[in-house]
Amino acid sequence: MCPLVNELKRRHSMKTIVCVTGQHREMLDQVLDTFHVMPDYDLSIMKEQQTLSDVTTRILDSIQDVLIRENPDIVLVHGDTTTTFASALACFYQRIPVGHVEAGLRTYNLYSPYPEEFNRQAVGMISAFHFAPTERSRNNLIREGKRPDTIYVTGNTGIDALKTTVRSDYQHDELTWAKGSRLIMITAHRRENLGAPMYNMFRAIRRVMHEHPDIKAIYPIHMNPAVRKTAQDIFGDDDRIHIIEPLGVLDFHNFLSRCHLILTDSGGIQEEAPSLGKPVLVMRDTTERPEGVEAGTLRLVGTKEETIYREFSVLLDNQQEYERMAHASNPYGDGSASRRIADVLEKDDE
Repeated sequence: MCPLVNELKRRHSMKTIVCVTGQHREMLDQVLDTFHVMPDYDLSIMKEQQTLSDVTTRILDSIQDVLIRENPDIVLVHGDTTTTFASALACFYQRIPVGHVEAGLRTYNLYSPYPEEFNRQAVGMISAFHFAPTERSRNNLIREGKRPDTIYVTGNTGIDALKTTVRSDYQHDELTWAKGSRLIMITAHRRENLGAPMYNMFRAIRRVMHEHPDIKAIYPIHMNPAVRKTAQDIFGDDDRIHIIEPLGVLDFHNFLSRCHLILTDSGGIQEEAPSLGKPVLVMRDTTERPEGVEAGTLRLVGTKEETIYREFSVLLDNQQEYERMAHASNPYGDGSASRRIADVLEKDDE
């Protein structure tokens, strides 16, 4: 959302107010610093061991006062987090129009990913403006009965961010450690993968690592204690897999730009990595980004140990297959999504 905030602030025809909930405090501040975005409101709703119900109700309670005080003409929300859903719901209660950035992504399985699929479908019901990253996303919205004149295909603002963050002179101690090896980036945190699926994922990765002494892996680990325990159980004594604390967006994008390939259950990485020419193995049973699978930049490998082991091995052993994925086209935009969204809002305001 930060590239869009900065684009809107350059438009003098509009007044832009930034409100953050603080749902992911440890990651939020790094992002705001990187893009030089100063929130006008910080709700700081985070508390230890909070549930989805806690997050939802705390946002509803906290953001209502902001909406009443500012009485905005439109509120922009992004993606599929609980912050996005609860903020949109609060706007609905106040009869304030919502613009949904990254609209129309779907798996049509409410529990995969969980709770994100519900969140984005619910926000779609509320939104007056749908800023879809791709034509497929637009078509999803039309099939659901959204008015075509409220849907705009813009690309994804996450691709815009890469223009700011990836730097040729970037250095980091972990990248120095990995120099001379093929670097594998790992991310895993999805709620639906906790437990047996995540153990399967990590066992497969470790098996491949043992069979390929020329690779090293870095895993910026999520804050969830259950994720950390699983990673420690499987990776804890492996000196070629570094488990590190979460990276800021600038660091993470530069790690991606210098790695060989990515194994992930994340969403945004499925768009970012293809922009950098990096093959992605998606350790999930579903994806709301099938465009990447069709384009050849992503491969959906599920959470079964043998499948992940086989597909990971293929990309390391078969150079032709690796090159095919690395040079596939990126369907998620050209880095100008923020400008397109701002143009729509500016025109609507005339």
